[in-house]
Amino acid sequence: MNIAATLQTDITPAGDDYTTVRRVIEMITEDYRDQPGLDDIAGRLGQSPTQLQKTFTRWAGLSPKAFLQAVTLDHAKRLLRQEELPLLETSFEVGLSGPGRLHDLFVTHEAMSPGEWKARGAGLTIRYGLHPSPFGQALVMITDRGLAGLAFTDEADGMDAFEDMSSRWPNADYVEDREATASYAQRIFDPKRWDPKEPLRIVLIGSDFQVRVWEALLRIPLGCAVTYSSIAEKLGQPTASRAVGAAVGRNPISFVVPCHRALGKSGALTGYHWGLTRKRAMLGWEAGKA
Repeated sequence: MNIAATLQTDITPAGDDYTTVRRVIEMITEDYRDQPGLDDIAGRLGQSPTQLQKTFTRWAGLSPKAFLQAVTLDHAKRLLRQEELPLLETSFEVGLSGPGRLHDLFVTHEAMSPGEWKARGAGLTIRYGLHPSPFGQALVMITDRGLAGLAFTDEADGMDAFEDMSSRWPNADYVEDREATASYAQRIFDPKRWDPKEPLRIVLIGSDFQVRVWEALLRIPLGCAVTYSSIAEKLGQPTASRAVGAAVGRNPISFVVPCHRALGKSGALTGYHWGLTRKRAMLGWEAGKA
């Protein structure tokens, strides 16, 4: 396995909106019960309220106040119930309309065979590149069959994300190729490129159970959320909530396979492999697009 390639460090533009947005979300995460106002948040960041409002709204499609409402616990609970009916059932029904149209990103997927998964990447060439995204730097990993990995990092060189992802398939050959991964990054993060006539190809590399959980996540529409226990019930294994949670946490294709839309039983956002702040950012960003 070749992991000696150095990730490029000049990818995220100076003054990237997400740097400001991340700090706002961190404040909201810490102080949401106090419902901090725009003036207070702007003052703590050393920015004018007008400047901050424009930056945040351009990024999320929502004002900071609306975003705050979108990611509070009460809202998360409301996402799980619609007219007193579990949202899970309607989510799965409206999210799956055909084999080539699985959710808002119009994804078509395939899973590697159990034998290929057990080989831990042997025989695979995985190309990777670091790209800017609405949620910080994104590490995009592809095979000749499609997108295989998507991770996020706040590190300049992205090596933390690369080491995490490459450890999942330690026997693969890794080639840094930002040019090859650029088109995937553009397709993933630009809603204008979400086209059912040109579905995004992904390949799921995991155990049979993990793949079933990830396929269930693909059926959750934009702007919706489900609980781990509801996913377990949908899979016909109602006592497997912990196993579902573990599989969600091992999802290798973040955002595209929307593990950020899985919540705790109470509606709490719970943890996220790439950081709870980023999970809140994704849910709020999606609320502005839904």
